[in-house]
Amino acid sequence: MAQKAYAQAGVDIDLGNQVKATLPQLLASTHRTEVLGKVGGFGGLFALNTKKYRQPILVSSVDGVGTKLKIAFAMDRHDTIGQDLVNHCVNDIAVLGAEPIFFLDYLGTGKLEPHVFTAIIKGFAKACVENGCALIGGETAQMPGFYQPGEYDLSGTIVGVVEKSRMLDGKTIKSGDVVIGIASSGLHTNGYSLARQILFEKLGHTPKSQLPELGNKTTLGEELLKVHVSYGSIVQRLIKKFNKDGAPRIIKGLAHITGGGFVDNIPRILPKKCNVQIYKHSWPLSPLFQILKDQGGVPEEELYQVFNMGIGMTVIVPESEEGSVIKLIRASGHEAWTIGQVIKGTGIVEVV
Repeated sequence: MAQKAYAQAGVDIDLGNQVKATLPQLLASTHRTEVLGKVGGFGGLFALNTKKYRQPILVSSVDGVGTKLKIAFAMDRHDTIGQDLVNHCVNDIAVLGAEPIFFLDYLGTGKLEPHVFTAIIKGFAKACVENGCALIGGETAQMPGFYQPGEYDLSGTIVGVVEKSRMLDGKTIKSGDVVIGIASSGLHTNGYSLARQILFEKLGHTPKSQLPELGNKTTLGEELLKVHVSYGSIVQRLIKKFNKDGAPRIIKGLAHITGGGFVDNIPRILPKKCNVQIYKHSWPLSPLFQILKDQGGVPEEELYQVFNMGIGMTVIVPESEEGSVIKLIRASGHEAWTIGQVIKGTGIVEVV
């Protein structure tokens, strides 16, 4: 049979349909009882159970994975990228106290590669199951000539829900409160343009390099592809234990440390009369961040604005409760430290 004209132009609709035929099986594991309809419709359907809430507030966010994709291309490993995207989006709504309910994805590529597509979707599904949200739809676009061969781009949209009375807004943060940092797994999904410049261009490493600082069991590429940690479940545990209805809030505010690091993210939850001081020696730097710090040639103040430097989420609590909060975080499998304090100011963050 002669190849169809559109396929000759670079867009193989039949291949796309063939690959997408595997989606119902991949997405079945993420199913929630509120999901209506079937995979492949023009829109995803979700019947929110409003009986569970007095005043449900929907919270949404959209994001991408940035140039971490360049590492995935170089390693030809695509199963972790989908997890990164879901977990990043989950964290962005978790800071408001929201639980994720459904997720949608967008994948754009020059040529659809079935094994790449399947690996990415498996990553989405894995992370959605772990976070308790449904993968209810998405879009896959074949755009020949738009992307370099072997490359693609991803974005994701998440929708969650929070009881209005339990929503976190940072309004009760005051001078004397402390900042607790929860450990990241590495760069997560931010700062990769600078990290790639330092590690590959300046220092001459490759994704396959094995650096003494990282040990002999992992390559630099594997280290850079470590999955962005989801803090969704630990945030819900913290809220359930410490923010009782009718009682003063102990979990006052959360900040997801993504692009902009400490300097740009924590001010998003600060009252205008408060500053935060982050004490940079209050937690241990992992070998990767130590390399970037010692060998990167970048001013230290910029490092803490570009990278998370080993802290993926911050929690602001009264000083009297820091021990109890850290104890629960560590018991849930995350490392955590007191890394800073709230002082009087004008709504800015200093790393000292």
